[in-house]
Amino acid sequence: MARYIGPKTKIARRFGEPIFGPDKILAKRNFPPGQHGVNRRKKSSEYGIQLAEKQKAKYTYGVLERQFRNLFEAANRSKGITGEVLLQLLESRLDNIVFRLGIAPTRAAARQLVSHKHIVVDGEVVNIPSYSVKPGQIVGVREKSKSLETIVNSLSGFNHSKYPWLEWDAPVSAGKFLHVPDRADIPENIKEQLIVELYSK
Repeated sequence: MARYIGPKTKIARRFGEPIFGPDKILAKRNFPPGQHGVNRRKKSSEYGIQLAEKQKAKYTYGVLERQFRNLFEAANRSKGITGEVLLQLLESRLDNIVFRLGIAPTRAAARQLVSHKHIVVDGEVVNIPSYSVKPGQIVGVREKSKSLETIVNSLSGFNHSKYPWLEWDAPVSAGKFLHVPDRADIPENIKEQLIVELYSK
């Protein structure tokens, strides 16, 4: 399965945001990487700004270029605001749902849990991170995986009420995908309209 495995702090410093999760190095060095990063005053073009926003969205959700393009085209064909639908499609990915439910501390960890068959959807094992979860489906931890230290630690103290489109059932270690989230409920700092403008050129 193709995925980005390069240096994450360097990417986070490029955007000035902890897009891969809490980052101690980014907190200390919140300026672009490289020899001239701290004094860089380069002015980006309109295209450069749009491209950077697309790259930030890709890295945030752990999606490569072809997958991202396919999701955009699907959003463009659907009814509704293209940029908003794009984010909703990204949020509906199984690895993202596992992350939002607190089963994994990061999306990368969630992707690994899914790939290693620790996650079930409606009681059936699904090992495809890009699987699109539908409203009403239940995403949970496989019975024999509930004692995994990574999962136990991640769920410990996690606030399950911060995402109104998800409902967590602690006794069975599973959550229900209630509905597709509204744009206002998606916490990611992404200007999706810039992505639409980039692909519309």
